[in-house]
Amino acid sequence: MARTFSLAHLTVLGCPPPEMAHIAARAGYDYVSFRIIYMGLPGEPNYALAENPQLLRETKAALRDTGVKLLDIELARIDADIDPKRYESALEVAAELGGRHVLSSIWTTDRSAYIERFAELCELAKPYGLTVDLEYVPIAAVTNLAGVIDVLKTVKKDNAGVMIDLHHFHRAGDSPEALEAVPREWFHFLHLCDAPGEIPASKEEMTRILREERLYVGEGGIDIAGIVRRIPEVPCSIELPNIKRVKELGYEEHARRCLQSAKDYFARHIATQSDRSA
Repeated sequence: MARTFSLAHLTVLGCPPPEMAHIAARAGYDYVSFRIIYMGLPGEPNYALAENPQLLRETKAALRDTGVKLLDIELARIDADIDPKRYESALEVAAELGGRHVLSSIWTTDRSAYIERFAELCELAKPYGLTVDLEYVPIAAVTNLAGVIDVLKTVKKDNAGVMIDLHHFHRAGDSPEALEAVPREWFHFLHLCDAPGEIPASKEEMTRILREERLYVGEGGIDIAGIVRRIPEVPCSIELPNIKRVKELGYEEHARRCLQSAKDYFARHIATQSDRSA
Protein backbone atom coordinates (compact mmCIF):
# COMPACT_ATOMS: atom_id res chain seq x y z
CA MET A 1 0.00 0.00 0.00
CA ALA A 2 1.13 3.55 -0.72
CA ARG A 3 2.01 5.73 2.24
CA THR A 4 -0.81 8.08 3.26
CA PHE A 5 -0.67 11.72 4.33
CA SER A 6 -2.79 14.06 6.42
CA LEU A 7 -2.97 17.85 6.41
CA ALA A 8 -2.48 19.06 9.99
CA HIS A 9 -4.17 22.09 11.51
CA LEU A 10 -1.02 24.14 12.18
CA THR A 11 0.01 23.94 8.52
CA VAL A 12 -3.08 25.95 7.54
CA LEU A 13 -3.78 27.64 10.86
CA GLY A 14 -6.33 30.16 9.62
CA CYS A 15 -8.55 27.65 7.81
CA PRO A 16 -11.72 26.33 9.46
CA PRO A 17 -12.28 22.57 9.19
CA PRO A 18 -14.52 22.62 6.07
CA GLU A 19 -11.98 24.72 4.16
CA MET A 20 -9.18 22.45 5.39
CA ALA A 21 -10.98 19.42 3.96
CA HIS A 22 -11.38 21.06 0.55
CA ILE A 23 -7.75 22.25 0.48
CA ALA A 24 -6.57 18.78 1.49
CA ALA A 25 -8.61 17.17 -1.28
CA ARG A 26 -7.39 19.55 -3.99
CA ALA A 27 -3.76 19.18 -2.83
CA GLY A 28 -3.92 15.38 -2.83
CA TYR A 29 -4.00 14.46 0.86
CA ASP A 30 -5.75 11.34 2.17
CA TYR A 31 -6.68 12.77 5.58
CA VAL A 32 -7.10 15.91 7.63
CA SER A 33 -6.10 16.47 11.25
CA PHE A 34 -8.40 19.00 12.94
CA ARG A 35 -7.84 21.09 16.08
CA ILE A 36 -11.37 21.02 17.45
CA ILE A 37 -10.33 21.40 21.10
CA TYR A 38 -9.94 25.14 21.62
CA MET A 39 -6.73 25.99 23.51
CA GLY A 40 -7.11 29.75 23.85
CA LEU A 41 -3.66 30.58 22.50
CA PRO A 42 -2.97 34.12 21.19
CA GLY A 43 -4.43 34.48 17.70
CA GLU A 44 -5.86 30.96 17.70
CA PRO A 45 -9.22 30.58 15.91
CA ASN A 46 -11.91 28.69 17.82
CA TYR A 47 -12.99 25.65 15.80
CA ALA A 48 -14.62 23.75 18.68
CA LEU A 49 -17.14 21.84 16.56
CA ALA A 50 -18.99 20.49 19.60
CA GLU A 51 -19.97 24.09 20.42
CA ASN A 52 -20.80 25.17 16.87
CA PRO A 53 -23.54 23.01 15.26
CA GLN A 54 -23.49 24.94 11.98
CA LEU A 55 -19.72 24.54 11.55
CA LEU A 56 -20.07 20.85 12.44
CA ARG A 57 -22.69 20.39 9.71
CA GLU A 58 -20.46 22.17 7.19
CA THR A 59 -17.50 20.01 8.23
CA LYS A 60 -19.51 16.81 7.78
CA ALA A 61 -20.57 17.97 4.33
CA ALA A 62 -16.99 18.85 3.35
CA LEU A 63 -15.67 15.43 4.40
CA ARG A 64 -18.52 13.70 2.59
CA ASP A 65 -18.15 15.75 -0.59
CA THR A 66 -14.36 15.48 -0.82
CA GLY A 67 -13.88 11.91 0.38
CA VAL A 68 -11.06 13.09 2.66
CA LYS A 69 -11.10 11.28 6.01
CA LEU A 70 -10.44 12.57 9.51
CA LEU A 71 -7.25 11.07 10.95
CA ASP A 72 -7.05 12.73 14.37
CA ILE A 73 -8.13 15.64 16.52
CA GLU A 74 -6.11 17.82 18.85
CA LEU A 75 -5.13 18.93 21.39
CA ALA A 76 -6.08 17.19 24.62
CA ARG A 77 -3.61 18.87 26.93
CA ILE A 78 -2.83 17.13 30.21
CA ASP A 79 -2.37 19.67 33.00
CA ALA A 80 -2.88 19.77 36.73
CA ASP A 81 -5.91 22.07 36.52
CA ILE A 82 -7.64 20.45 33.50
CA ASP A 83 -10.30 17.81 34.03
CA PRO A 84 -10.06 15.34 31.11
CA LYS A 85 -13.87 15.12 31.08
CA ARG A 86 -13.93 18.53 29.44
CA TYR A 87 -12.69 16.81 26.27
CA GLU A 88 -15.52 14.30 26.02
CA SER A 89 -17.71 16.39 23.71
CA ALA A 90 -14.77 16.69 21.30
CA LEU A 91 -14.17 12.94 21.50
CA GLU A 92 -17.80 12.36 20.58
CA VAL A 93 -17.49 14.67 17.58
CA ALA A 94 -14.26 12.98 16.47
CA ALA A 95 -15.99 9.60 16.47
CA GLU A 96 -19.01 11.06 14.68
CA LEU A 97 -16.71 12.34 11.92
CA GLY A 98 -14.91 9.00 11.60
CA GLY A 99 -11.72 10.05 13.37
CA ARG A 100 -9.27 7.48 14.71
CA HIS A 101 -6.94 9.22 17.14
CA VAL A 102 -6.68 11.98 19.75
CA LEU A 103 -3.43 13.88 20.12
CA SER A 104 -2.31 14.68 23.65
CA SER A 105 0.67 16.29 25.40
CA ILE A 106 1.65 16.89 29.02
CA TRP A 107 2.08 20.37 30.51
CA THR A 108 2.45 19.71 34.23
CA THR A 109 5.56 18.38 35.95
CA ASP A 110 3.46 16.62 38.61
CA ARG A 111 3.98 13.01 37.54
CA SER A 112 1.24 11.52 39.69
CA ALA A 113 -1.23 14.07 38.32
CA TYR A 114 -0.35 13.55 34.67
CA ILE A 115 -0.32 9.76 34.94
CA GLU A 116 -3.81 9.84 36.50
CA ARG A 117 -5.22 12.31 33.98
CA PHE A 118 -3.72 10.62 30.93
CA ALA A 119 -5.10 7.26 32.05
CA GLU A 120 -8.53 8.87 32.53
CA LEU A 121 -8.37 10.39 29.05
CA CYS A 122 -7.63 6.95 27.58
CA GLU A 123 -10.65 5.53 29.38
CA LEU A 124 -12.86 8.35 28.13
CA ALA A 125 -11.69 7.82 24.53
CA LYS A 126 -12.07 4.04 24.50
CA PRO A 127 -15.88 3.82 24.04
CA TYR A 128 -15.53 6.07 20.98
CA GLY A 129 -12.99 3.74 19.35
CA LEU A 130 -10.23 6.35 19.63
CA THR A 131 -6.59 5.95 20.54
CA VAL A 132 -4.88 8.63 22.64
CA ASP A 133 -1.45 9.38 21.23
CA LEU A 134 1.03 11.14 23.47
CA GLU A 135 3.33 13.67 21.84
CA TYR A 136 6.36 15.05 23.65
CA VAL A 137 7.10 18.73 23.07
CA PRO A 138 10.35 20.57 23.88
CA ILE A 139 8.48 23.50 25.48
CA ALA A 140 6.10 21.29 27.53
CA ALA A 141 6.68 19.13 30.64
CA VAL A 142 7.30 15.72 29.06
CA THR A 143 10.01 16.55 26.55
CA ASN A 144 11.55 13.33 25.28
CA LEU A 145 10.88 9.77 24.19
CA ALA A 146 11.86 8.29 27.56
CA GLY A 147 9.22 10.42 29.26
CA VAL A 148 6.47 9.15 26.95
CA ILE A 149 7.57 5.54 27.34
CA ASP A 150 7.40 5.97 31.12
CA VAL A 151 3.79 7.20 30.85
CA LEU A 152 2.64 4.44 28.50
CA LYS A 153 4.29 1.66 30.51
CA THR A 154 2.73 3.03 33.69
CA VAL A 155 -0.86 3.52 32.50
CA LYS A 156 -0.97 0.23 30.53
CA LYS A 157 -3.91 1.29 28.35
CA ASP A 158 -4.41 -0.64 25.12
CA ASN A 159 -5.63 2.47 23.28
CA ALA A 160 -2.61 4.59 24.29
CA GLY A 161 0.14 5.37 21.80
CA VAL A 162 3.17 7.52 21.08
CA MET A 163 3.11 10.23 18.42
CA ILE A 164 6.54 11.21 17.08
CA ASP A 165 6.85 14.76 15.76
CA LEU A 166 10.08 14.92 13.79
CA HIS A 167 10.79 18.50 14.86
CA HIS A 168 10.39 17.62 18.54
CA PHE A 169 12.29 14.34 18.19
CA HIS A 170 15.29 16.17 16.79
CA ARG A 171 15.14 18.99 19.35
CA ALA A 172 14.99 16.44 22.19
CA GLY A 173 18.27 14.91 21.00
CA ASP A 174 16.65 11.49 20.81
CA SER A 175 18.39 8.77 18.80
CA PRO A 176 16.58 7.11 15.89
CA GLU A 177 17.91 3.79 17.17
CA ALA A 178 15.90 4.27 20.39
CA LEU A 179 12.71 3.85 18.35
CA GLU A 180 13.57 0.22 17.68
CA ALA A 181 12.79 -0.68 21.31
CA VAL A 182 9.33 0.93 21.25
CA PRO A 183 6.45 -1.56 20.86
CA ARG A 184 5.21 -1.44 17.26
CA GLU A 185 1.57 -1.30 18.34
CA TRP A 186 2.15 2.06 20.03
CA PHE A 187 2.64 3.84 16.69
CA HIS A 188 -0.52 5.09 14.96
CA PHE A 189 0.63 8.19 13.05
CA LEU A 190 3.48 10.71 13.04
CA HIS A 191 4.03 14.42 12.46
CA LEU A 192 6.21 15.20 9.48
CA CYS A 193 8.27 18.34 8.81
CA ASP A 194 11.87 19.51 8.65
CA ALA A 195 13.81 22.21 10.51
CA PRO A 196 17.35 23.62 10.72
CA GLY A 197 19.84 21.10 12.06
CA GLU A 198 21.19 23.50 14.69
CA ILE A 199 19.08 23.31 17.84
CA PRO A 200 18.15 26.80 19.14
CA ALA A 201 19.80 27.77 22.44
CA SER A 202 16.78 29.66 23.75
CA LYS A 203 13.25 28.44 24.45
CA GLU A 204 11.91 31.55 22.72
CA GLU A 205 13.66 30.75 19.44
CA MET A 206 12.69 27.08 19.74
CA THR A 207 9.06 28.13 20.15
CA ARG A 208 9.20 30.58 17.26
CA ILE A 209 10.49 27.98 14.82
CA LEU A 210 8.11 25.22 15.88
CA ARG A 211 5.11 27.57 15.58
CA GLU A 212 6.13 29.75 12.64
CA GLU A 213 9.07 28.54 10.55
CA ARG A 214 9.29 24.81 9.99
CA LEU A 215 10.74 23.71 6.66
CA TYR A 216 9.63 21.48 3.80
CA VAL A 217 10.83 17.91 4.06
CA GLY A 218 14.42 17.67 2.85
CA GLU A 219 15.21 21.37 3.31
CA GLY A 220 16.58 21.19 6.84
CA GLY A 221 18.96 19.15 8.94
CA ILE A 222 16.72 16.54 10.56
CA ASP A 223 17.57 12.90 9.83
CA ILE A 224 14.07 12.24 8.53
CA ALA A 225 14.89 8.98 6.80
CA GLY A 226 16.70 7.63 9.86
CA ILE A 227 13.67 8.33 12.05
CA VAL A 228 10.89 7.28 9.67
CA ARG A 229 12.57 4.00 8.73
CA ARG A 230 12.36 2.95 12.39
CA ILE A 231 8.62 3.61 12.69
CA PRO A 232 5.99 1.30 11.18
CA GLU A 233 4.37 2.55 7.99
CA VAL A 234 1.73 4.73 9.62
CA PRO A 235 0.00 7.83 8.17
CA CYS A 236 2.15 10.96 8.09
CA SER A 237 0.37 14.09 9.27
CA ILE A 238 2.25 17.05 7.81
CA GLU A 239 2.47 19.69 10.54
CA LEU A 240 4.48 22.45 8.93
CA PRO A 241 3.59 25.97 10.00
CA ASN A 242 5.54 28.58 8.05
CA ILE A 243 4.12 32.10 8.21
CA LYS A 244 6.38 33.54 5.48
CA ARG A 245 5.48 30.88 2.94
CA VAL A 246 1.78 31.13 3.67
CA LYS A 247 1.96 34.90 3.06
CA GLU A 248 3.85 34.31 -0.18
CA LEU A 249 1.94 31.29 -1.52
CA GLY A 250 -1.41 31.14 0.26
CA TYR A 251 -2.61 28.19 2.32
CA GLU A 252 -3.48 25.88 -0.56
CA GLU A 253 -0.21 26.17 -2.47
CA HIS A 254 1.73 25.89 0.78
CA ALA A 255 -0.17 22.70 1.64
CA ARG A 256 0.48 21.35 -1.84
CA ARG A 257 4.23 22.00 -1.60
CA CYS A 258 4.34 20.42 1.86
CA LEU A 259 2.91 17.22 0.41
CA GLN A 260 4.95 17.21 -2.79
CA SER A 261 8.24 17.77 -0.95
CA ALA A 262 7.40 14.87 1.39
CA LYS A 263 6.51 12.54 -1.47
CA ASP A 264 9.66 13.51 -3.39
CA TYR A 265 11.83 12.91 -0.31
CA PHE A 266 10.23 9.56 0.43
CA ALA A 267 10.66 8.45 -3.17
CA ARG A 268 14.39 9.21 -2.93
CA HIS A 269 15.14 8.00 0.59
CA ILE A 270 12.42 5.77 2.06
CA ALA A 271 11.03 2.66 0.41
CA THR A 272 7.46 1.67 1.22
CA GLN A 273 6.66 -1.75 2.63
CA SER A 274 5.36 -2.82 -0.79
CA ASP A 275 8.66 -1.75 -2.35
CA ARG A 276 10.59 -3.79 0.22
CA SER A 277 8.48 -6.91 -0.38
CA ALA A 278 8.70 -6.72 -4.17
